[in-house]
Amino acid sequence: MSLNHIEIHKDEMKTIGIDVIPIGAFSEKAQSPHRDDHYMFIVLTQGVFELELDFKHITMSNHCAYYVAPGQVHSYINQNNCKGWYLFMDSLLISEKYTQILNTNLNSKQGIQLTSDNLLFSAVPLLENLLKQKKEFFQDQTEYSLTDTILGFFIGALIQEDSDKELIGRQKYQTVNMFKQLLQSRYKENKKVKDYASLLNITPLYLNEIVKQVTGFTVSYWIQQTIALEAKRLLYYTELDIKQIAFELGYEDHAYFSRFMKKNIGMTSSEFRLKNHDLSNNSPVIDNH
Repeated sequence: MSLNHIEIHKDEMKTIGIDVIPIGAFSEKAQSPHRDDHYMFIVLTQGVFELELDFKHITMSNHCAYYVAPGQVHSYINQNNCKGWYLFMDSLLISEKYTQILNTNLNSKQGIQLTSDNLLFSAVPLLENLLKQKKEFFQDQTEYSLTDTILGFFIGALIQEDSDKELIGRQKYQTVNMFKQLLQSRYKENKKVKDYASLLNITPLYLNEIVKQVTGFTVSYWIQQTIALEAKRLLYYTELDIKQIAFELGYEDHAYFSRFMKKNIGMTSSEFRLKNHDLSNNSPVIDNH
Protein backbone atom coordinates (compact mmCIF):
# COMPACT_ATOMS: atom_id res chain seq x y z
CA MET A 1 0.00 0.00 0.00
CA SER A 2 1.29 3.47 -0.87
CA LEU A 3 1.92 5.75 2.07
CA ASN A 4 -0.04 8.50 0.33
CA HIS A 5 -3.23 6.68 -0.53
CA ILE A 6 -5.29 3.65 0.43
CA GLU A 7 -4.99 0.71 -1.97
CA ILE A 8 -8.01 0.09 -4.18
CA HIS A 9 -8.62 -3.44 -5.50
CA LYS A 10 -9.85 -3.34 -9.10
CA ASP A 11 -10.53 -5.82 -11.87
CA GLU A 12 -10.91 -8.74 -9.46
CA MET A 13 -13.97 -10.22 -11.13
CA LYS A 14 -14.77 -12.14 -14.24
CA THR A 15 -15.45 -10.13 -17.38
CA ILE A 16 -19.21 -10.15 -16.73
CA GLY A 17 -18.71 -8.33 -13.42
CA ILE A 18 -19.65 -11.24 -11.12
CA ASP A 19 -17.55 -13.77 -9.25
CA VAL A 20 -18.10 -16.27 -6.46
CA ILE A 21 -15.15 -17.55 -4.42
CA PRO A 22 -15.41 -20.05 -1.55
CA ILE A 23 -14.27 -18.69 1.81
CA GLY A 24 -10.77 -20.02 2.42
CA ALA A 25 -9.85 -20.17 -1.26
CA PHE A 26 -7.26 -17.46 -0.78
CA SER A 27 -5.17 -16.31 2.17
CA GLU A 28 -7.42 -13.83 3.93
CA LYS A 29 -4.82 -13.07 6.60
CA ALA A 30 -2.43 -11.85 3.91
CA GLN A 31 -4.87 -9.16 2.83
CA SER A 32 -3.81 -5.67 3.90
CA PRO A 33 -6.45 -2.98 4.55
CA HIS A 34 -7.88 -1.88 1.22
CA ARG A 35 -10.91 -0.57 -0.63
CA ASP A 36 -12.77 -2.28 -3.47
CA ASP A 37 -14.25 -0.64 -6.55
CA HIS A 38 -17.16 -3.11 -6.38
CA TYR A 39 -19.55 -4.64 -3.85
CA MET A 40 -18.56 -7.69 -1.83
CA PHE A 41 -21.09 -9.93 -0.10
CA ILE A 42 -19.93 -12.43 2.52
CA VAL A 43 -22.33 -15.37 2.84
CA LEU A 44 -21.48 -17.61 5.78
CA THR A 45 -22.97 -21.03 6.47
CA GLN A 46 -20.60 -22.20 9.22
CA GLY A 47 -17.95 -20.95 11.61
CA VAL A 48 -16.86 -17.52 12.83
CA PHE A 49 -15.62 -14.87 10.40
CA GLU A 50 -14.00 -11.64 11.61
CA LEU A 51 -13.04 -8.55 9.67
CA GLU A 52 -12.21 -4.91 10.29
CA LEU A 53 -14.54 -2.59 8.42
CA ASP A 54 -13.91 1.14 8.74
CA PHE A 55 -12.63 0.82 12.32
CA LYS A 56 -15.36 -1.60 13.40
CA HIS A 57 -14.57 -5.15 14.41
CA ILE A 58 -17.26 -7.21 12.70
CA THR A 59 -17.89 -10.74 13.96
CA MET A 60 -20.10 -13.00 11.84
CA SER A 61 -21.12 -16.47 12.93
CA ASN A 62 -22.90 -19.42 11.34
CA HIS A 63 -25.78 -18.57 9.01
CA CYS A 64 -25.51 -14.91 8.10
CA ALA A 65 -24.61 -12.48 5.32
CA TYR A 66 -22.88 -9.11 5.21
CA TYR A 67 -22.03 -6.58 2.52
CA VAL A 68 -19.05 -4.29 2.02
CA ALA A 69 -19.67 -1.31 -0.26
CA PRO A 70 -17.23 0.24 -2.75
CA GLY A 71 -14.83 2.58 -0.96
CA GLN A 72 -15.12 1.05 2.50
CA VAL A 73 -11.73 0.15 4.00
CA HIS A 74 -11.61 -3.43 5.20
CA SER A 75 -9.24 -6.27 6.03
CA TYR A 76 -9.70 -9.89 7.03
CA ILE A 77 -8.80 -10.70 10.62
CA ASN A 78 -9.65 -14.32 11.37
CA GLN A 79 -11.71 -17.24 10.08
CA ASN A 80 -12.46 -20.21 12.31
CA ASN A 81 -13.94 -23.34 10.70
CA CYS A 82 -15.69 -21.23 8.08
CA LYS A 83 -17.74 -22.33 5.12
CA GLY A 84 -19.44 -20.00 2.72
CA TRP A 85 -18.67 -17.66 -0.17
CA TYR A 86 -17.47 -14.24 -1.20
CA LEU A 87 -19.74 -12.82 -3.88
CA PHE A 88 -18.14 -9.95 -5.84
CA MET A 89 -20.39 -7.75 -7.94
CA ASP A 90 -19.96 -4.71 -10.15
CA SER A 91 -22.12 -1.80 -8.94
CA LEU A 92 -23.54 -1.37 -12.44
CA LEU A 93 -25.22 -4.77 -12.21
CA ILE A 94 -27.27 -3.85 -9.15
CA SER A 95 -30.74 -2.47 -9.83
CA GLU A 96 -31.56 1.08 -8.76
CA LYS A 97 -34.04 -0.08 -6.12
CA TYR A 98 -31.52 -2.45 -4.51
CA THR A 99 -28.80 0.21 -4.70
CA GLN A 100 -31.07 2.62 -2.84
CA ILE A 101 -31.51 0.13 0.00
CA LEU A 102 -27.79 -0.66 0.20
CA ASN A 103 -26.93 3.06 0.22
CA THR A 104 -29.51 3.84 2.88
CA ASN A 105 -28.22 1.07 5.16
CA LEU A 106 -24.55 1.95 4.65
CA ASN A 107 -22.71 2.38 7.97
CA SER A 108 -25.84 1.48 9.92
CA LYS A 109 -27.02 -2.04 9.07
CA GLN A 110 -24.95 -3.98 6.57
CA GLY A 111 -25.59 -7.54 7.68
CA ILE A 112 -28.25 -9.94 8.82
CA GLN A 113 -28.48 -13.22 10.70
CA LEU A 114 -30.37 -15.83 8.68
CA THR A 115 -32.12 -19.13 9.22
CA SER A 116 -30.38 -22.19 7.82
CA ASP A 117 -33.15 -22.75 5.25
CA ASN A 118 -32.87 -19.28 3.69
CA LEU A 119 -32.86 -19.65 -0.11
CA LEU A 120 -29.70 -17.55 -0.29
CA PHE A 121 -27.69 -20.60 0.78
CA SER A 122 -29.07 -22.63 -2.14
CA ALA A 123 -28.80 -19.90 -4.76
CA VAL A 124 -25.16 -18.87 -4.23
CA PRO A 125 -23.66 -22.33 -4.94
CA LEU A 126 -25.90 -22.55 -8.00
CA LEU A 127 -24.37 -19.30 -9.29
CA GLU A 128 -20.90 -20.57 -8.36
CA ASN A 129 -21.41 -23.70 -10.47
CA LEU A 130 -22.95 -21.75 -13.33
CA LEU A 131 -19.91 -19.44 -13.50
CA LYS A 132 -17.67 -22.51 -13.91
CA GLN A 133 -19.60 -23.88 -16.88
CA LYS A 134 -18.58 -23.60 -20.49
CA LYS A 135 -20.50 -20.70 -22.00
CA GLU A 136 -23.85 -21.76 -23.41
CA PHE A 137 -26.54 -19.76 -25.19
CA PHE A 138 -27.92 -17.03 -22.91
CA GLN A 139 -25.60 -18.04 -20.05
CA ASP A 140 -24.66 -14.42 -19.26
CA GLN A 141 -28.33 -13.50 -19.00
CA THR A 142 -28.94 -16.50 -16.72
CA GLU A 143 -26.04 -15.45 -14.50
CA TYR A 144 -27.31 -11.88 -14.27
CA SER A 145 -30.83 -13.08 -13.45
CA LEU A 146 -29.58 -15.44 -10.75
CA THR A 147 -27.39 -12.70 -9.26
CA ASP A 148 -30.40 -10.38 -9.10
CA THR A 149 -32.36 -13.15 -7.37
CA ILE A 150 -29.60 -13.64 -4.80
CA LEU A 151 -29.59 -9.91 -4.09
CA GLY A 152 -33.35 -10.08 -3.65
CA PHE A 153 -33.00 -12.80 -1.00
CA PHE A 154 -30.32 -10.81 0.83
CA ILE A 155 -32.05 -7.43 0.72
CA GLY A 156 -35.42 -8.95 1.57
CA ALA A 157 -33.92 -10.37 4.76
CA LEU A 158 -32.02 -7.14 5.47
CA ILE A 159 -35.16 -4.99 5.50
CA GLN A 160 -37.51 -7.56 7.03
CA GLU A 161 -37.11 -6.08 10.51
CA ASP A 162 -37.13 -2.45 9.36
CA SER A 163 -40.13 -0.71 10.87
CA ASP A 164 -40.10 1.82 8.01
CA LYS A 165 -39.87 -0.72 5.19
CA GLU A 166 -43.19 0.50 3.82
CA LEU A 167 -41.34 3.68 2.80
CA ILE A 168 -39.07 1.82 0.39
CA GLY A 169 -39.66 2.94 -3.17
CA ARG A 170 -41.62 6.00 -2.11
CA GLN A 171 -40.51 9.56 -2.71
CA LYS A 172 -39.16 10.11 0.82
CA TYR A 173 -36.96 7.02 0.61
CA GLN A 174 -35.72 7.97 -2.85
CA THR A 175 -34.86 11.48 -1.64
CA VAL A 176 -32.91 10.13 1.33
CA ASN A 177 -31.01 7.82 -1.00
CA MET A 178 -30.22 10.74 -3.30
CA PHE A 179 -28.94 12.68 -0.28
CA LYS A 180 -26.63 9.83 0.75
CA GLN A 181 -25.35 9.47 -2.81
CA LEU A 182 -24.66 13.20 -3.01
CA LEU A 183 -22.97 13.07 0.38
CA GLN A 184 -20.53 10.38 -0.74
CA SER A 185 -19.46 12.42 -3.76
CA ARG A 186 -19.63 15.97 -2.36
CA TYR A 187 -18.70 15.86 1.33
CA LYS A 188 -15.34 17.48 0.61
CA GLU A 189 -17.05 20.55 -0.88
CA ASN A 190 -20.48 20.62 0.79
CA LYS A 191 -20.59 20.49 4.58
CA LYS A 192 -23.89 22.15 5.47
CA VAL A 193 -27.45 20.85 5.53
CA LYS A 194 -28.60 23.72 3.32
CA ASP A 195 -26.08 22.70 0.63
CA TYR A 196 -27.73 19.31 0.15
CA ALA A 197 -31.25 20.67 0.52
CA SER A 198 -30.50 23.14 -2.27
CA LEU A 199 -29.13 20.39 -4.51
CA LEU A 200 -32.33 18.39 -3.91
CA ASN A 201 -34.63 21.43 -4.31
CA ILE A 202 -36.21 20.99 -0.89
CA THR A 203 -35.99 22.89 2.40
CA PRO A 204 -33.33 22.02 5.01
CA LEU A 205 -36.10 21.38 7.54
CA TYR A 206 -37.83 18.84 5.31
CA LEU A 207 -34.56 17.11 4.37
CA ASN A 208 -33.65 16.76 8.01
CA GLU A 209 -37.11 15.43 8.84
CA ILE A 210 -37.13 12.65 6.24
CA VAL A 211 -33.48 11.65 6.75
CA LYS A 212 -34.13 11.23 10.47
CA GLN A 213 -37.34 9.30 9.79
CA VAL A 214 -35.65 6.84 7.41
CA THR A 215 -32.20 6.48 9.04
CA GLY A 216 -32.76 7.49 12.64
CA PHE A 217 -30.14 10.26 12.44
CA THR A 218 -30.05 13.87 11.30
CA VAL A 219 -28.46 15.23 8.13
CA SER A 220 -25.72 16.91 10.19
CA TYR A 221 -24.89 13.60 11.82
CA TRP A 222 -24.35 11.90 8.45
CA ILE A 223 -22.27 14.80 7.10
CA GLN A 224 -20.04 14.84 10.18
CA GLN A 225 -19.68 11.06 10.31
CA THR A 226 -18.78 10.82 6.62
CA ILE A 227 -16.06 13.46 6.92
CA ALA A 228 -14.73 12.04 10.19
CA LEU A 229 -14.61 8.50 8.79
CA GLU A 230 -12.58 9.49 5.73
CA ALA A 231 -10.31 11.57 7.96
CA LYS A 232 -9.68 8.56 10.20
CA ARG A 233 -8.93 6.41 7.15
CA LEU A 234 -6.33 8.87 5.87
CA LEU A 235 -4.80 9.49 9.31
CA TYR A 236 -4.57 5.78 10.04
CA TYR A 237 -3.66 4.19 6.72
CA THR A 238 -1.49 6.88 5.08
CA GLU A 239 1.41 9.10 6.06
CA LEU A 240 -0.04 12.27 4.60
CA ASP A 241 0.54 15.06 7.09
CA ILE A 242 -2.41 16.64 8.88
CA LYS A 243 -2.33 19.78 6.72
CA GLN A 244 -2.49 17.63 3.59
CA ILE A 245 -5.39 15.61 4.97
CA ALA A 246 -7.27 18.73 6.03
CA PHE A 247 -6.81 20.17 2.52
CA GLU A 248 -7.85 16.85 0.93
CA LEU A 249 -11.10 17.01 2.91
CA GLY A 250 -11.81 20.61 2.00
CA TYR A 251 -10.43 22.44 5.04
CA GLU A 252 -7.94 25.25 4.47
CA ASP A 253 -7.47 25.72 8.23
CA HIS A 254 -5.96 22.54 9.67
CA ALA A 255 -6.50 23.84 13.22
CA TYR A 256 -10.24 24.06 12.53
CA PHE A 257 -10.09 20.56 11.08
CA SER A 258 -8.52 19.25 14.28
CA ARG A 259 -11.24 20.95 16.34
CA PHE A 260 -13.82 19.27 14.13
CA MET A 261 -12.18 15.91 14.84
CA LYS A 262 -12.07 16.62 18.58
CA LYS A 263 -15.79 17.33 18.56
CA ASN A 264 -16.75 14.30 16.48
CA ILE A 265 -14.37 11.53 17.56
CA GLY A 266 -13.24 12.83 20.95
CA MET A 267 -9.63 13.56 20.01
CA THR A 268 -7.69 15.87 17.72
CA SER A 269 -6.14 14.71 14.46
CA SER A 270 -2.71 14.50 16.09
CA GLU A 271 -4.06 12.55 19.05
CA PHE A 272 -5.78 10.06 16.77
CA ARG A 273 -2.62 9.54 14.71
CA LEU A 274 -0.44 9.10 17.80
CA LYS A 275 -2.79 6.50 19.26
CA ASN A 276 -1.61 2.87 19.05
CA HIS A 277 -2.50 1.65 15.55
CA ASP A 278 -3.29 -1.86 16.72
CA LEU A 279 -7.07 -1.87 16.29
CA SER A 280 -7.35 -5.03 18.33
CA ASN A 281 -6.41 -2.99 21.39
CA ASN A 282 -9.45 -0.78 20.92
CA SER A 283 -12.84 -1.71 22.28
CA PRO A 284 -14.39 -3.63 19.39
CA VAL A 285 -17.75 -2.87 17.93
CA ILE A 286 -19.34 -6.28 17.59
CA ASP A 287 -22.04 -6.72 14.97
CA ASN A 288 -23.66 -10.15 14.94
CA HIS A 289 -26.00 -9.32 12.09
